[in-house]
Amino acid sequence: MSEKRNAEPRVLAVLPESQRTRELLFYLEQQAFEVLYAHEGQSAYDILDAEGVDALIYALREKRIDGLRVQQLAHARNPAICAIAIAGPEDIELGVEAMRQGAFDFQLQPLNLAKIGAVLERGLSYQQLVGEVSDLQRRLDERYRFDGIARRSSPWQRIYRQIEQVAQSRSSVLVLGETGSGKGEVAKAIHQRSRRRESAFVEINCGALPESLVETELFGHEKGAYTGAAAARKGRFELADQGTLFLDEVGDIPPATQVKLLRVIQDGRFERVGGSATHRADVRLIAATHRDLEQMVREGGFRADLFYRLNVVKIEVPPLRECREDIPILVDEFIREFAAENDKRIEGIAPRALDVLRDYDWPGNVRELKNCVEGMVVMCPREGTLEVGDIPRYINRRERVFPGLDFRVGMSMYEIEQLAIAETLKAVDYDRRRAAEILQIGLSTLYRKEKQYARRAGQ
Repeated sequence: MSEKRNAEPRVLAVLPESQRTRELLFYLEQQAFEVLYAHEGQSAYDILDAEGVDALIYALREKRIDGLRVQQLAHARNPAICAIAIAGPEDIELGVEAMRQGAFDFQLQPLNLAKIGAVLERGLSYQQLVGEVSDLQRRLDERYRFDGIARRSSPWQRIYRQIEQVAQSRSSVLVLGETGSGKGEVAKAIHQRSRRRESAFVEINCGALPESLVETELFGHEKGAYTGAAAARKGRFELADQGTLFLDEVGDIPPATQVKLLRVIQDGRFERVGGSATHRADVRLIAATHRDLEQMVREGGFRADLFYRLNVVKIEVPPLRECREDIPILVDEFIREFAAENDKRIEGIAPRALDVLRDYDWPGNVRELKNCVEGMVVMCPREGTLEVGDIPRYINRRERVFPGLDFRVGMSMYEIEQLAIAETLKAVDYDRRRAAEILQIGLSTLYRKEKQYARRAGQ
């Protein structure tokens, strides 16, 4: 392993007695694992009943060892266990079945100890992440839970600090970021941490309204102000009095309304559409946009004086692709939310599926991720965990490029194929299931080709 852990992970090896088994056990001990050993199935059952185990290395089919049964019992005790099935080339199909039932990887004899170590590193890292998600969720609830926000990346830790600093002030806040990145959640968090949290939080999406209605929505109207105005109606400023008004997509407010908005920000006074009486509202203003307001000011599309009034405190929300470490905790939160909402017994996501979601760029940011997970939960035909096959095709089947493939003129197709497989395996730390997905071949085909290459290399 690349570095020692604080606590030694416990690995159970269920393998027949042999020199190769002794070499594996010695290797595991040298890599700072606590090793438990059983030479037959019943002893393994007893150990699993009595001990907590982080990883399992087991023979798929040996005398007095029913590998699939051992794996099933281990998964029942620890659903996130890193299970590695071991078999000979004649048992490839059984190995594929083991992986369908939750094995983390399938290794052929003779064992490559370094590959075993790489697989354990990945599997135990994922298992640790599952535990961290639960613990981090609890700690975020205690310290950083701002009305639904749960992040751990450095940019969001900075945003949390900014929220804490600005929340108690009366200053206007401008929140910038791409569509779907979480600007609305930041605005709600500021309100919840402010002195106005007992009053209303009112929001309006200025970009979703026709220009003719923006002024009415903001300031209200009097009876008869226009055709269909059968009664007087309060606007968002009056509704948000003593509270917070969130102007989403403020860059879409038409120029004529910008003048009136500037006035109410300056002195808190306004008139309803069609009326002459002056109204007052004490409102904390938070604005958000995905547009470049400074560029709009230079081009004359947005008033400079209004921009400076709104831009007292600026919070920039990063896109999800710059905070990939947040994806696991967001996915876990969305799975729990939509599983409960749809009465589905979905308990998590497979590590390879999570890798695919982490690698995607999410142009629609958190909103796109949330919609994606909701669709996966709703359409999943089984209980348990979400798998790679549950991910929408437009995400799962994107082009993947690994640097360092040294294709040269004159190479045969056999050599090119061998190089592509070898480099892909190396890039994914010999996670064969993921390599097969990237190469778009069956797992059994991958094992067969590896066997062919090894046989030809030995000739």
